[in-house]
Amino acid sequence: MPGRKRRRDKSEISCCLKYLIFGFNVIFWLIGLAILVIGVWAWTEKDIFNNLSRLTNIALDPAFILVLVGTITFTIGFTGCVGALRENTCLLAAYAIFLAILLLLEMTAGILGFIFKDWIKNQATNGFQAFIVHYRDDPDRQNLIDWIQEEWLECCGIEGPKDWDMNNYFNCSSVDIGSREACGVPFSCCKRQPNEMIKNKQCGYDVRKRDYAGDKSSVVYEKGCLRAGEEWIEANLVPVAGVAVGVAVLQILGICFAQNLRADIFAQKAKWH
Repeated sequence: MPGRKRRRDKSEISCCLKYLIFGFNVIFWLIGLAILVIGVWAWTEKDIFNNLSRLTNIALDPAFILVLVGTITFTIGFTGCVGALRENTCLLAAYAIFLAILLLLEMTAGILGFIFKDWIKNQATNGFQAFIVHYRDDPDRQNLIDWIQEEWLECCGIEGPKDWDMNNYFNCSSVDIGSREACGVPFSCCKRQPNEMIKNKQCGYDVRKRDYAGDKSSVVYEKGCLRAGEEWIEANLVPVAGVAVGVAVLQILGICFAQNLRADIFAQKAKWH
């Protein structure tokens, strides 16, 4: 009859669902590729591929983390994107499995992190200590710790500025071998001064010396990054939890959409046969 709406045959593949999965994963595919390229480029800049002995404590290497995250994101985005576009049930199944494994790992990490708070705290302390010790050895770690101290947490060291004595360049005994940075801290520990357009890179020199003439508390951050990090998490617990829940919901939707698309593909194949 005229004006009667046609119902979609359940054996038809939903174009909306197909291209929703495709479009969403193209973005993740490109993002993963970009992160992977940046990580590989960082390794190339450090000449890692020609000298693998430089690759020490790989779990704390920012370039390795970029490579790992980029590879995972690229793989998931590829399987979802190509699987949806080509209507490949194997790739869609792999996409759903990858998302399910990732979701399970995230939930496990969250639960374990809540239960073993002290262990997480100790690991963070050990990791930050390694960053301080190798501050001048790896430009990636140096840039990361400078960003944490200066831009993110506005802190200095693990418990305070004294922790920089663990670094050979900032150790107070290094004055005997002519290190100008001896008994000081990196510039990222310094507070930005009023009307300061360009930060003084030598602002942390001598601040840990007993005979330091200025007011140390007005020059450098005295709060350690461990305490500052705990305070940041407590202050931003709701936004962090919201982001975590949002990511989990997107992953669950991705799994459901992929499974629905697979069901449509199987139904269409059964109709043809």
